[in-house]
Amino acid sequence: MSPLLLGVRHHGPGSARAVRAALDAARPAAVLIEGPPEGDALLALAADPGMRPPVALLAHAADDPGRAAFWPLAGFSPEWIAIRWAQEAGVPVRFMDLPAAHSLARREEGEEGEEGEEGGGEPDSMRVDPLAVLAETAGYDDPERWWEDVVEHRGTGAVRDPLAAFEALGEAMGALREAYGDGGHSRDLVREAYMRQRMRAARREFGDAYAVVCGAWHVPALRARTTAAADKALLTGLPKVKVETTWVPWTHRRLARVGGYGAGITSPGWYAHLFEARDRPVERWLTKVAGLLREEDRQVSSAHVIEAVRLAETLAAMRGRPLPGLTETLEAVRAVMCDGSDVPLALIEDRLVVGDVLGEVPDTAPVVPLQRDLTRRQRSLRLKPEAQDRELELDLRKETDAAKSLLLHRLRLLGIDWGIPAASRGSTGTFRETWRLRWEPELSVRVAEAGIWGTTVLAAATAKAEADAAGAGELGEVTALAERCLLAGLSEALPAVLRALADRAALDTDVARLAKALPALARSLRYGDVRGTDAAALGTVAAGLAERICVALPPACAAGLDADAAAELRGHMDGVHGAVGLLADADEGLRERWSAVLRALSGRETVPGLIRGRAARLLLDDGRLPAAETARLMGLALSPAASPADAAGWIEGFAGGSSGGGTLLVHDDRLLGLIDTWLSGVPERAFIDVLPLLRRTFGAYEPGVKRTLGELVRRGPGGPAAPSRAGSAPEGFGPELDPARADAVLDLVRLLLAGPGPAGHDGHDLAGVG
Repeated sequence: MSPLLLGVRHHGPGSARAVRAALDAARPAAVLIEGPPEGDALLALAADPGMRPPVALLAHAADDPGRAAFWPLAGFSPEWIAIRWAQEAGVPVRFMDLPAAHSLARREEGEEGEEGEEGGGEPDSMRVDPLAVLAETAGYDDPERWWEDVVEHRGTGAVRDPLAAFEALGEAMGALREAYGDGGHSRDLVREAYMRQRMRAARREFGDAYAVVCGAWHVPALRARTTAAADKALLTGLPKVKVETTWVPWTHRRLARVGGYGAGITSPGWYAHLFEARDRPVERWLTKVAGLLREEDRQVSSAHVIEAVRLAETLAAMRGRPLPGLTETLEAVRAVMCDGSDVPLALIEDRLVVGDVLGEVPDTAPVVPLQRDLTRRQRSLRLKPEAQDRELELDLRKETDAAKSLLLHRLRLLGIDWGIPAASRGSTGTFRETWRLRWEPELSVRVAEAGIWGTTVLAAATAKAEADAAGAGELGEVTALAERCLLAGLSEALPAVLRALADRAALDTDVARLAKALPALARSLRYGDVRGTDAAALGTVAAGLAERICVALPPACAAGLDADAAAELRGHMDGVHGAVGLLADADEGLRERWSAVLRALSGRETVPGLIRGRAARLLLDDGRLPAAETARLMGLALSPAASPADAAGWIEGFAGGSSGGGTLLVHDDRLLGLIDTWLSGVPERAFIDVLPLLRRTFGAYEPGVKRTLGELVRRGPGGPAAPSRAGSAPEGFGPELDPARADAVLDLVRLLLAGPGPAGHDGHDLAGVG
C-alpha cells in the first residue's frame, strides 16, 4: 500500500471537487499539503468563522519584511478544500513544501521563486507548461479550453471511481517528466526532496494512511524511489533566514495577475462560480450577467437569458465541447445582451469573470503592531478596505473627515498607497479632498516594512519623516516633505524638517531649484491655515526664499538661455507668481517687489521673448500693466527689428497655454491686430521656423475661442465687426469694463462660493479658488 497522492491544478475548481470526493472516499488519517511548514501553526485559523477566502499565507524575512512571499488560496483551491476537509474530519493537516526560511534566503541570492513568489530563475521560454503540452497532444490550441473539457466539465458523477482522474493525470505527468526531466524548473528538485522527507516522517507516524495534495507536476517525483541520504544531500547547505508568517486577505483580481505575486488565473470569478454552482452553471452564470447589466440600466430581460443559453449551447455543440465554456458564454453575451458591443462586455469581464472579491482574516491572526493600530483606525473611522476602486470625498471642516485625511496622508508618507489623491469635483477650495481608495494585498507587506518606524501610524510616520529630512539631498525634496508633513498633521516631525529646509535653502544658489521649492512652501502655509496646523516657522523660510528669488531671477534670465532653459524658467515664474499671491497676505511688500522683478524682465531686451511675454502677461493679469503699456511692449516685441523666433516666443509667453490668452485677444482688438500685422509680415522661411511655436500657442485654445478669433481676423480692418478707430472694441463688446454690470454678479458669486464653515473660515477658500 502507498499513500494517496492527489495531483491537482492549483486554484482549479474541478480539482477541488475531485479532492473532496477522493478524501471522502479514502478517509486518510492525515493530510499533507503543498505549502511552507512555517504555516502549520496558522492552519487552525482556517476554521475560524472570521476567515473567508480568498486569503494568502504571507511569509517574510524577520529583518527585512520587503523580502516576502505569498501562497494564495481561493475558496475553489484544492489545497483550501483539503485543509477544511481535514479540520472537519478531525485529522492532522500539515504543509510539506520547502520551508520559507530557505526559499526566501535563496531568493535574496536571485534564485527562482516559489509559486506566487517573485524571484529569478530560468526564463519562461525554457520552462515546460505541462498543461500546454497535454493540450497540444490532445489536439487543443488552448490549454484552458482543454482543461475545462476534461476536468471542469467532467462533473463529480461522470466517473464512479473518484481516484481515476488523479491516476490518469499522474500517468500523464509521469510521461512528461520522463520526456522533459525537471522541465526547466530546476529548483523543483530541491523542493521535491524536502517533500519526500516530510512524507517519510508522516509514514513513521501514520503508516501509509495519509494523503498528499500537491501540484500534479510533482506526483511522479514523489512516487520515485529515492533514498533519504540522497534527499538529505540535496538539502544540505541551503541558506536560511528567520521568517515570520501570517494570513492576509487576498483578492480575485490579484489571483488574475500572472506576474509578481499573482497566480495567473485569468478568470477567478468564473472559476468560483463553477465551483459553487451545483447544477446548471451556464444558466446561473448568464442570470448573474443579466443582473449586472440591469444594474447598469441596460434593457435585459429573461428572454435575453434564454436566448443566450441556447446560443452558448449551440456554439459548444458546433465545437465538439461537452458544455459551454467561458469562451462560448462570453460570445453569447456579446451577441444577445450587448448588441455586439465590447463596452458592456468589458464590464462583465471586470466585475464577474475576474471580480472584486476581497477575503477576510480573523483578528486573532498574528500581525505587526503597526497593522493592528491601522486596523483600529480603519474601524474607528469606518474606512473598510475594499478590493474595488472607491472614491472618497472629504470635507476637512468635519472632524471625522479630517481624521481620515490625516490617516491617508500618513500612510502615503510611509509608502502605503491605500489611497491616491484625486481631483475634487465641484470645488477647488483647500478644505475639500478627494481620494481614490483600493486595497491591494501587497499593502500588507508595505505595512510590515513600515513597522520598523513605530508601532502606531502616527509614530511611524513621524519617525519616517524625520529620517527622510535628514537624508534628503535637494531642497525640493525637503519642501515637498514639509508639505506632506503638514497634510499628515505631523507636528512633532516639523522641527526636524524645518531645520533641514533652512539649512538647504541657505546653501542652495540655483534659482531654478529655489523657484521650484517656493510653491510647495506656499501651499504648505495655506494647508496649515486650513487644517489648524501651526506652520508659522514655514513663513519665515518661505519669505527668505522669495526674497532670494527676486534678487537672483533677473540675472538668471539674461544669461543667454536656450529655448529649453527659457521654457523651464517660464514654468518656474508661473509657480513663483502663484506662491507670491499666497504669501502676500502676510507681506504686502513682497507682491510689490515681485511686480518690480516682472517689470524689469518684461522690458529687458536681453531676456528671451518667451520670458518677457510671460512677465508682461502676469503683470497685466494683476492689473499692474496698463493696456497702453501692454500694447507698447507687444509692438516692440513684434517690430521688424525683432527676430521672428524671439517674437513668436513672446507671443507664446503672453498668450499661450491655458491662461486665457485666447479670450484676452478676443476682447482686446489692439493686441489681436498687432499679432495679425506681425504675422502677415513674417518672411516665408522664417514663418516655417516659427510655425511650431505658433501652433503650440494657438492650438491650446478652446474651439469656441479659436472660431471667434478666426472670424475676427477674417473680417479684417474693414469688416463689420472691426473697430472704426484705435482703442474701440469689436461689435458686441464694450470699450471698457462696466463696473456697475460687473458688481451686479458679486452677490451671486458669493452665494455660489460661500458655505457654512468654522469661525474664521468663510466657506470656500476664495484665495484658493482665485
